Amino acid sequence: MQKFAFVIHPISVRRDMARKYPVAQYLPEALIAAMLPHLSPKVVSHITGIQSDQPDTTAEGWFIVCPLTPKQLLTLPTEVVYKKLIECGRIAQDLGAGIMGLGALTSVVGDGGITISRSLDIAVTTGNSYTVATAVEGAIRGAELMGTPMEEATVAVVGAAGSIGRTCALLLAPEARRIVLIGRNRERLEPVAREIRTVSGHAEVAVTDDITKGLKDADVVVTVTSAADAVILPEHLKKGAVVCDVARPRDVSTRVARERNDVLIIEGGLVSVPGPHLDFGFDFGFPPQTAYACMSETMLLALEAAETGRYESFTLGKEVSPVQAQTMQRLAKKHGFRLGGFRSFEKAVGEEDIAAVRRAAGRVK
Repeated sequence: MQKFAFVIHPISVRRDMARKYPVAQYLPEALIAAMLPHLSPKVVSHITGIQSDQPDTTAEGWFIVCPLTPKQLLTLPTEVVYKKLIECGRIAQDLGAGIMGLGALTSVVGDGGITISRSLDIAVTTGNSYTVATAVEGAIRGAELMGTPMEEATVAVVGAAGSIGRTCALLLAPEARRIVLIGRNRERLEPVAREIRTVSGHAEVAVTDDITKGLKDADVVVTVTSAADAVILPEHLKKGAVVCDVARPRDVSTRVARERNDVLIIEGGLVSVPGPHLDFGFDFGFPPQTAYACMSETMLLALEAAETGRYESFTLGKEVSPVQAQTMQRLAKKHGFRLGGFRSFEKAVGEEDIAAVRRAAGRVK
């Protein structure tokens, strides 16, 4: 039995804390947030029943909560956050885990897990390689369902200077007619643009720090910023656009769901995890057997250790290569992990929902 741990943190503070502690729903959110930095990390669930497609290969794990909000993770001194994450790692070690995954914004703090890894005796991964793989797969699948030919599409990547955004752009560029790189700093986008021009061959590449300008003609959008608040608003999107939101917290405003029935918003990085008796022991708002890709990468690396005999710190730092994403996709296929059903703003997206978006966008069935 392989063992892993995965670090989570509250995103919607009152709602997420109430999943484990129901009394939290009655407390002011500001009070909960003020209390969190004074709390210690804690195990919130035992994950059982993960069963690979490979014979006699199983895993169990634990969710460990890092008690910091998205804003606190991004604004507190890095050393303070490191201390919390190292505490999480020591809990994981004591439980017998061979690897720990860093979830959501814990993966972008400081040097992207390198310092945490050096401070522990177990492997560490950000999970970003499999996140990239599933984001690209999800965006292409979403375009197909909306009847948008990728070879004719303008694809925009929001947060393209970051590790996930850069590699998503590199993998999507060969599929698209045009690719637009969007970020806060044009200077950081230019090297990504040069790299894409080298590898994509035919795609037109543009860069901008103006999200309104960058999204106005985008048929397909992958958004992967580390912003604490939403950055994509209803007025940014063209009719019929497909948006794959990989960011946690979400990049797409909830206003889009209310005001734009002619665009398809899907959550990126959702994965179906194998195991007939799988139990996460914790309700994070998904259907049974569904997890984020970053969680799933941690599980995959644990399962792979059954064959290799070692746990690997596979994805660390600020860069993710296309080869890493492709490797995780191969391991996912090997162990029986696959892209999960689409979800949007806590709800499943079915065939009828997609048909309704197509009609509203003026697309024929």
